[in-house]
Amino acid sequence: MIYLLLSVLASSVIFVIFKLFQRFEVNTMQAIVINYFFACLVGFFGFMQKTEISLIPTKLWFPGTLILGALFIIVFNLAAITTQRSGLSVVAVATKMSVVIPVIFGVILYKESTGILKVTGIILALIAVYLSSIKTREGIAIKTKNLIFPLLVFLGSGIIDTMIKYLETSYVAKDDVALFSTTIFAIAGTIGISILAGQAALGKLRITGKNILGGIVLGVPNYFSIYFLVLALRSEGFESSTVFTINNVAIVLVSTLLGIVLFKEHLLRKNWIGIILAIISILLVANSLNF
Repeated sequence: MIYLLLSVLASSVIFVIFKLFQRFEVNTMQAIVINYFFACLVGFFGFMQKTEISLIPTKLWFPGTLILGALFIIVFNLAAITTQRSGLSVVAVATKMSVVIPVIFGVILYKESTGILKVTGIILALIAVYLSSIKTREGIAIKTKNLIFPLLVFLGSGIIDTMIKYLETSYVAKDDVALFSTTIFAIAGTIGISILAGQAALGKLRITGKNILGGIVLGVPNYFSIYFLVLALRSEGFESSTVFTINNVAIVLVSTLLGIVLFKEHLLRKNWIGIILAIISILLVANSLNF
């Protein structure tokens, strides 16, 4: 459970950092790319045992990290487009409700339990995510022509979580957890650099000190959000459907509370209802372990 709590905490800190990016006008794309490299350095120097870099491509999980690294960049850009066209609430709902994809994957492929407590908790979790994320009284309104973007964010986020679970279960050895996480960030960073190089060639790139600093600050919690999630998935007694549900809902819950405390955000009645349902759903899913 401690790994799951640490993953939630790291992911919630990412939310705070993104809010600060907006306040200090940090270029998110540049900071994200720099963050991937710094996250890679955190894993390389802090948690990896001595490893021959040349042997990484021979790892059975390496092809999967290529796909994950690309998805990290693609989903991020889709999330940015969705935010610009439909708003932050739409991105939050699309990202967190994608938990249904790895949950279904876990039930079908790994025959994970589907007791009444867990099913009820998962349903309440989805409702909680929706209600907690809506910051306007009108709810979510998406123009038909823009619907494709949140749908792709939903699918991309769900595929990322599902692939992490599949690779962790099938190919990643216990001693390779740090190397696995580090490789994903290294690949994402390399792809990101290619994007920035394209912008530079077009004369649209201007890197500043605050963008670099933003990326460095973001890199630490970003690395740990993945590292601790993988360790949580490896914990005995925890099914992936349980881990992903609690992880996603708890991130929404903690992030919302941090928004209130740190940024004086005002919540609507539906947001408070969502928070209450989030707590209930976590309790139900967690207690389903005992049945």
